[in-house]
Amino acid sequence: MKKQILSIVLLVVATGVFAQEYKLPKTSGKLMISEVNNVTIEGYDGKEIVFSSMDEVKEKDKRAEGLRAISAMGLEDNTGIGLSVKDNGNNVEVYQMKKMDGPKVKILVPKGVSILYSHSSPYGNSVKFKNVANEIEISTLHNSVHLDNVTGPLMVKTVHGSIDVIFGNTISNPISIVSVHGAVDVTLPATTKANLSMSTSWGEMFVDPAIKIEFDGQGEWKKYGSNKVNGKLNGGGLEMQLSSTHNNIYLRKK
Repeated sequence: MKKQILSIVLLVVATGVFAQEYKLPKTSGKLMISEVNNVTIEGYDGKEIVFSSMDEVKEKDKRAEGLRAISAMGLEDNTGIGLSVKDNGNNVEVYQMKKMDGPKVKILVPKGVSILYSHSSPYGNSVKFKNVANEIEISTLHNSVHLDNVTGPLMVKTVHGSIDVIFGNTISNPISIVSVHGAVDVTLPATTKANLSMSTSWGEMFVDPAIKIEFDGQGEWKKYGSNKVNGKLNGGGLEMQLSSTHNNIYLRKK
């Protein structure tokens, strides 16, 4: 009997973590996410954008019963998980209600939807993308960015965070990955055909021995100590820019 009661309690606790969802029918267009501090975004074969709270169930504010949460921007929490979601037809706009802290969110995105993520406050956490088979554009100040099994097109810019990217088996043009103070760590298939540009002012560049770079414009002479590399991978192809001003660049074979 005690084991049954314990099992029921554990089940209630476990299901409480994912108690809240908000769904929006959408198979194309752009998802524009702004100032969401802690978010994981995953692509999937669905027809809805699904927003889920990853937070444990917290005690409700009894004083707020019957009231709605609003922000200084005039936004309202229409999801029940601390987000404001606006469907403007081709674009879906997502904002976090709280400036600091805020919910830990997971978003499932249909493969036909492209994604724009922007964050400018100092309260950001890491942002994660997984299995996204469409265009991703990211612009942040303090967030670290992790991308796993993505295809591009991909444009990532961050100031204080690191960027880690693992590409899928196919990559779409163009690719631009730029950090000012953080490391840039990229893993791609050895067969990738690309026109590669890598640059760092105060860091170093490390490349997997299995990745052969055909250096441009050097003839028989090799440049040592240069902070910029231009070359081709497997004869050239898509445009790929990797840059870290104050940190290192790592290029790995998948």
